[in-house]
Amino acid sequence: MMSPDPIFTIHADLAEILHFGPTPYGERRVVHILGGRVEGPRLTGRILPGGADWQIVRTDGASDVQARYTIETDAGGHILVNSEGLRHGPPEVLARLLRGEAVDPSEYNFRTAMRFETGDKSLDWLNRILAIARGAREAMAVRLEVFEVL
Repeated sequence: MMSPDPIFTIHADLAEILHFGPTPYGERRVVHILGGRVEGPRLTGRILPGGADWQIVRTDGASDVQARYTIETDAGGHILVNSEGLRHGPPEVLARLLRGEAVDPSEYNFRTAMRFETGDKSLDWLNRILAIARGAREAMAVRLEVFEVL
C-alpha cells in the first residue's frame, strides 16, 4: 500500500543523453542531472548538480534506470537518493521520448523504487522508508511523483 498522495515531487533538469552504444549488457546511456526542485508536504529543497542516471536499454526495449543524486533541503540538510526502475512502452512512443517530443505519461510506464540516506536528524524518517515514484520524461527534464510505501 502507498500513501494516497505524493509526499513530494521532483523536477530534475537533465543534460543531453550520452550514448555509449551497445555494450555486453545492452545499449548504455548516461544522463547527468544538472539541478532541479523538490516540492511537497514532507520535503522541499533543490537537486544539487552532479548526480546522474545510468541507463541500459534492454533487448526488449525497456530502459533499466539507476539514478543517484543529492537533495539539499531548504533548511540545509542533505539527502542521498538512490532510485532504480524501469521505463517501457510501445516502440513508437519510446522513439518520440528519445527525440524529446512531449508525450503524455499515460502512453508509457515509468516507475522507480527509491531509498534515501541522510545524517540530518530532522530528516531521519527518510532513512526508514521505501518509496515508489511515478515518472514522466520531458525533453530536458524528468518529473517524479514520490509516494511512501506504507
